[in-house]
Amino acid sequence: MTTITPTAKPGKQRGIEASRARTAVWLLIPTLIAIVLVAGYPLYRTIFFSLFEANLTSPDQRSYIGLGNFWFTTDEGVALGFLQDPKWWGAVQNTLLFTIVSVFLETVFGMIIALVVNSAFPGRAFLRTAMLVPWAIPTVVSAQMWAYMYNDSFGLVGRGALGGVALLANPTTSIWAMIAVDVWKTTSFMALLILAGLQSLPSDMYEAADMDGASKWTQFWRMTLPLLRPALLVALVFRSLDALRVFDIMSVMVGNVSAARLSMTAYARQALIDNQLLGLGSAVSIAIFIIIMVIVVIYVTAFRVKFD
Repeated sequence: MTTITPTAKPGKQRGIEASRARTAVWLLIPTLIAIVLVAGYPLYRTIFFSLFEANLTSPDQRSYIGLGNFWFTTDEGVALGFLQDPKWWGAVQNTLLFTIVSVFLETVFGMIIALVVNSAFPGRAFLRTAMLVPWAIPTVVSAQMWAYMYNDSFGLVGRGALGGVALLANPTTSIWAMIAVDVWKTTSFMALLILAGLQSLPSDMYEAADMDGASKWTQFWRMTLPLLRPALLVALVFRSLDALRVFDIMSVMVGNVSAARLSMTAYARQALIDNQLLGLGSAVSIAIFIIIMVIVVIYVTAFRVKFD
């Protein structure tokens, strides 16, 4: 005897879905309000001050100059907008180089570490804990530690392995030295995020692949990587956002003045804090925000990930 289970009528089903949607909206309202207060209002004020010539100590005494902080040339031919400053474009170039190289290396090494610690072997729990030690060290502490190691007079790396090469004194070599520090410190963080994605993959899928004779290399490229795209996207976005805003490593290792030529954030800090230029600092912050937003859109588009 066949039992027929009654189904909800289409109209009633639409009513249920509409009720759930209204409930979801009401539950999201507190979060949206918090986002507007914490992020939206400061962003609005930053855009507002970017259109004025204002001093940080007296923001009320300002004069409207439109896009003058971005691009402005006086009648005497003097360029005042930061987009006309070669030092800004040098900071953009070095920041992008730092981000691309460090995030790429951290992703590759993090993937290798995650694959190793995801397999079963004695001491796996200890290794999972130990690999987080570099990431757990405060950035300022690790940067100062590596600055001593890079010292060309008494540093373990600068004096010994590289024969007294002044790594941090040369702008060309200093960026690579700081990339190495960032990779050493943050690879474990990438490994942790990738490991979380690996542990969410179904094990029976790999058992079926083994029975079909698929090699580990084939399983990695055809199964693991495609299924890891959401986890990789999250990891790449987190690390790229952090790397694009890099300041602390460079400030500690080469000082604020030299860091302004290597980091967009350090350039903004120099305009806003050192020179007390509220309008110019706000304009630089807007440019950094746009660059970061474009890179995140590129990530999401390239990975074609849908979060259900």
